[in-house]
This record gives sequence, C-alpha cells and structure tokens, in this order.
Amino acid sequence: MTPAVQSAAALQICRLAPVVPVLIVEDVAQAAPLAQALVAGGLPALEVTLRTPAALDVIRAMAEVDGGVVGAGTLLTPADVKAAKDAGAHFGVSPGATQRLIDACIEYGLPLLPGAATASEAMFLLEQGYVMQKFFPAEAAGGAKLLGSLASPLPQITFCPTGGVTPQNATDYLALPNVACVGGSWVAPKSALATGDWAEVTRLAQAASRLGA
Repeated sequence: MTPAVQSAAALQICRLAPVVPVLIVEDVAQAAPLAQALVAGGLPALEVTLRTPAALDVIRAMAEVDGGVVGAGTLLTPADVKAAKDAGAHFGVSPGATQRLIDACIEYGLPLLPGAATASEAMFLLEQGYVMQKFFPAEAAGGAKLLGSLASPLPQITFCPTGGVTPQNATDYLALPNVACVGGSWVAPKSALATGDWAEVTRLAQAASRLGA
C-alpha cells in the first residue's frame, strides 16, 4: 500500500463525519458500548489512542461494532503499526512522521494520517504522497488562522486539525477549504465513561455530527 493509496483511504475516512473522536479508554468493557454510542450519534470514524494498557484490546472490541471505522492513535514506532494492524485497526494516526513509521505503514498496509505543524513538514509529507494530513497541535501551532493561510500555497493538502479543538472553535476549522474534519475528545467525556452514560455520548456525537453543516 503506497502512501498515495494510504492517503486516499485516510481522506475517505476523514470525510465520513466532521469530527473524529479521540478516545482514551482505560476499561475494555467500555469499548463496544462507547463505539456503538458514537456510531449511533453519527460519528463512525474512531481514533483510539495507544495511551492505556487496554488500548489494543479496545481496538479489537470496537472493530467488531457495526458501522465503526476504528483507528489507532499516537503511532510512534513500527512496532506500534504492527500491533495496531494486528488488533484490527483500519487506519493509524501519528502526531508527526518519520521515514521508519511511513515504511512500516507501507509494509503492513495500514492507512496513515501523519501529522504536520509547519509548511515544511506538510510539504515533506506531500512529496511522499500524503494529501490527507493531521494538523497538530492545532491551537498551539497557530490555530485556524495559520491553517487557513496554508490553503493557497498548498491546495493539494487536506487536513484534520487536532489538539485544543473544542465545540466552540471547531466551526472555525471546518469552515476552511482545506479541512475535512477535526479531531476532538469532548464527545466522550470521562464522566460519561465512568457512569456508562452512553445516551449522553450519543447526544454529544449527534451535536458534533452537525458541526460545519
């Protein structure tokens, strides 16, 4: 799977909904109902971050949920790529990109959403064939104003801004011509996960699915 093919797949996934939930899940028992609640709310693309011991099992469980497209976040090494692919991830997300990481995604056939925070980083990834990129850390790197300024010189690239994105500023990003979706964690608050309030998760997902409309 070449970077161009990977990127086309990532772009298709990013266009499924305006928000990709960024999920930190500690308990695998929460995985299936959480995914079901988000999908029911109109958010099928789900990024599970590899920040907890349960993360790979969470990906396995979510991969079984009808309508869900589950990805693994914070891929840093080739070992992360292999583990994510073996767990059933449909795509991978990284805060940046290295040649080893790119090569591993090619080897294992995992569509990659690589991160860029500057024009030079975005241009490097474009040379590799990645026309769909993550803009991270979005707010700290300059926010919607900076990202919008890249649209004219780099019209080939579409972004998913992540990092500091909220329901309040998401519409600023989604209004840009070079943004397909945003990544955010607010649709799965810790309080809802702790109490199993899946109706609240679905409500938040429904609201998020209407952003940018």
